[in-house]
Amino acid sequence: MMYPTAGSLIKFVGILLIGFALTPSSYAFKEEDPNTSLNPSTPVKTEALQKDDIDRFTNAIAQIKDFYVQQTSDKKLLEDAIRGMLSGLDPHSEYLDEDSYKTLLVATTGAFGGLGVEVTGEYGVLKVISPIDDTPASKAGIKSGDYIVAINGKLVSEMTLNEAVDSMRGKKGTMVTLTVIRKNLKTPIVYKLTRETIHVSSIKSNMLSNGFGYVRISEFQEPTAKLMTSAIEKLKKDAGGNLKGLVLDLRNNPGGLLDSAVQVANAFLDDRKTHQFNDLIVYTEGRFANAKYSAKATHIGDILDGAPMVVLVNAGSASASEIVAGALQDYHRAIIVGINSFGKGSVQTVLPLDDKHAIKLTTALYHTPSGRIIQNKGIVPDLMVEDMKIQNDKPDALALAPIREFELKGHLAGKDTAGVVAADDKSDSIALAESDFQLYQALKTLKTMAMVEALNSTAVKSHPTSTASN
Repeated sequence: MMYPTAGSLIKFVGILLIGFALTPSSYAFKEEDPNTSLNPSTPVKTEALQKDDIDRFTNAIAQIKDFYVQQTSDKKLLEDAIRGMLSGLDPHSEYLDEDSYKTLLVATTGAFGGLGVEVTGEYGVLKVISPIDDTPASKAGIKSGDYIVAINGKLVSEMTLNEAVDSMRGKKGTMVTLTVIRKNLKTPIVYKLTRETIHVSSIKSNMLSNGFGYVRISEFQEPTAKLMTSAIEKLKKDAGGNLKGLVLDLRNNPGGLLDSAVQVANAFLDDRKTHQFNDLIVYTEGRFANAKYSAKATHIGDILDGAPMVVLVNAGSASASEIVAGALQDYHRAIIVGINSFGKGSVQTVLPLDDKHAIKLTTALYHTPSGRIIQNKGIVPDLMVEDMKIQNDKPDALALAPIREFELKGHLAGKDTAGVVAADDKSDSIALAESDFQLYQALKTLKTMAMVEALNSTAVKSHPTSTASN
């Protein structure tokens, strides 16, 4: 009998992926560098494959071919064997058959027909990382952390991951039914959704109140950093040239392009304050030399000119969004508000096996500038704020914004209280607390930071000789 032998290490040319998540509506992957190659710098010591191990493998194939209830081709058995090897490593490594590999190569346009939800495989079902803004999934109320257990009445556990993804993709205007299990709910939720062409708009912005701006990044795409810069410049203009602070919302942001995330973090970093960690924004470590990567701040200057900043994260903030939040947290550039992020800090590389098949393999782990590992841990907020729902049906709802001296009729005027909510902002604050409690708390935190900064600035001007040099 002839046995396969372990061959020499092979030179692969892969595509570095950041923020990978299976996208039911598109099955689109986040491409980083199409020219990335994995070449081992030094030989890797591996345990020799024993003849008994080979015998066990070939005997299993023979038993299946002889006794399985249906005749099975050698090709299917071989592909299933490869698929099993990859699935046994981690949730993000997988075998890409001809159809899946073709989809990966063509589904990178940013527009597609589907539901607009990013998922990953877990426990034999699909776990929702996040719904994409303004898509059928988000409009219907699907949430980060939901588990999709059935699609059009068929159990996800009875499908392969690719089959589950394909069944949720489809022509615009067609219907799909998802059965979802949600934490703390005893019965499943059934959603009937109509597929749409998904156009992902990565940036939204507006003025929250009294010179405090808001920018939401829903996904890190190629133009995201430029779009964000334009949005902040507009906010500055709307604030009369004095933007007092910014809330950067990365909730339900599943990731995207690494370069884009690095550019976004870089926009808020002052080069005089990044030497502590050698100007790093993110770095990776893996077994191969070429799996190691680092990105550093390019010293273009802080777009906010030091104005206070709050970053919002939740369980749907993954990968590239965790890289941004982690860098800004390590350099004490922003206060992180919300709940623990998703914890997707691994790098996947697509390694072609031939011109029609490939494997997607986890090759490295991401680290924040201080060396923290994101994988399985996520970013822990500085201020933990759950996603609560405030009901304004009782008089004590006004306790969210208690009356203060400057709100009383005929109060004595004093000096400018930078960062304090004006009287005419009170009703807006209550409305914000009811619609988005986490954002409400982020804005309160931002205003407190601005007030403290203003007081410190006044103190420095009053006692310039008492300040310590850096």
